[in-house]
Amino acid sequence: MKPRNTTARWPWRAAIVAGLALAALTAAHASAASSAAVDINEFKFAPAVLTVPVGTTVTWINHDEEPHTVTSATGAFGSTGLSNEETFAQTFTRPGTYAYFCALHPHMKATLIVK
Repeated sequence: MKPRNTTARWPWRAAIVAGLALAALTAAHASAASSAAVDINEFKFAPAVLTVPVGTTVTWINHDEEPHTVTSATGAFGSTGLSNEETFAQTFTRPGTYAYFCALHPHMKATLIVK
């Protein structure tokens, strides 16, 4: 009876296990960085400057009693009027710097940076 050569199969198994581990880590990292929030409070966006990776969904939450909008300076995105505790969410699939403001209170300005 001829002995089986099992050592030739191990490099392939190690490569498969390493590939699966890398895929799992990549998926976990992508889902961990997939959301961010901006609070609207006391007629301000907080944070005033937010940097997120491409693919992130940003949610704005109006904590003021007055309505507010989230309006892109270039028209790339925009909400209707948000009442108290209402939200607006937008997913950003392209890198860039997005200036935005409240159309009802134009002094309220902020910037979103997507990298």
